[in-house]
Amino acid sequence: MHNYKNLVVWQKSIDLVVEVYRLTKKFPSEELYSLTDQLKRAVVSVPSNIAEGSARKTSKEFVQFLYIARGSKAEVETQLEIACKLGYLQYSEAQIAFDLCSEIGKICLKLINNIEDKQ
Repeated sequence: MHNYKNLVVWQKSIDLVVEVYRLTKKFPSEELYSLTDQLKRAVVSVPSNIAEGSARKTSKEFVQFLYIARGSKAEVETQLEIACKLGYLQYSEAQIAFDLCSEIGKICLKLINNIEDKQ
């Protein structure tokens, strides 16, 4: 259907993964198997769902996976917010990740709308 590696939303999602992994290195060691693990799983889910959806047979399936990716993106934003509230990160440190989340959400929604308009 789509070559996911050519999709800007997938590329930005990979950037988000790298940024979140960089940020979680600052978390306390007691968070290794809780918030850190949950955040890493959620962020990896964003580009993974975009890639999986792009390989599906129908546009409807791709849209469903894009919605799942948006849900994972919201999960990442929430967990970053929690990390900031707990003092593991400063908001300024997480700003790149928050900006990427916002951008990914917008691009993803545009892609969904474009696909649905063609159906």
